[in-house]
Amino acid sequence: MTGAAGAWTAIGVTAAGCYAVKMLGLSIPAGLLERPLVKRLAALVPIALLAALTALQTFGTDQLRLTVDARTAGLAAAFVALLLRAPFLVVIAAAVAVTAALRALAGL
Repeated sequence: MTGAAGAWTAIGVTAAGCYAVKMLGLSIPAGLLERPLVKRLAALVPIALLAALTALQTFGTDQLRLTVDARTAGLAAAFVALLLRAPFLVVIAAAVAVTAALRALAGL
């Protein structure tokens, strides 16, 4: 299989999988979705997934070990901005500025 054929196969399988998940969600009875446990899980799962993605992208490497670099400082700057109740765009700008400054100055 060539590179282009493999890519289109992956796109097709992904599209079919997304469609199947969407149909599965639409086929669940409404009574099940109204249960308190299901509502609580539906509220908490996206937060857990976002936290896991943030941790993986911040501390992960391709050698299966943790790393501390400019991304970690950017995350810390965002955390401080959140503690100071800064607007969301200021939080993002602080993280970007600290990360870029450390990479420029220290080569991290």
